[in-house]
Amino acid sequence: MEQPIRPGHLTAEQTRQVLGGISAGALRQLVYRGQLARSGGTDRYPYYAVADVTALARKRRSSVPA
Repeated sequence: MEQPIRPGHLTAEQTRQVLGGISAGALRQLVYRGQLARSGGTDRYPYYAVADVTALARKRRSSVPA
């Protein structure tokens, strides 16, 4: 059962949406490659810090050619 999320954190689903609607597998790859770190939750329901997610989203947007 999913636990209440702490302030300043996002669920995996929310994180995927902020990062442009990426797949669950793509999110796992970002964690595996060290580009994003889990900041709480459980293995099944990880949480990610808002600051880390927004920084990664900005980085990804700036690296995409226009």
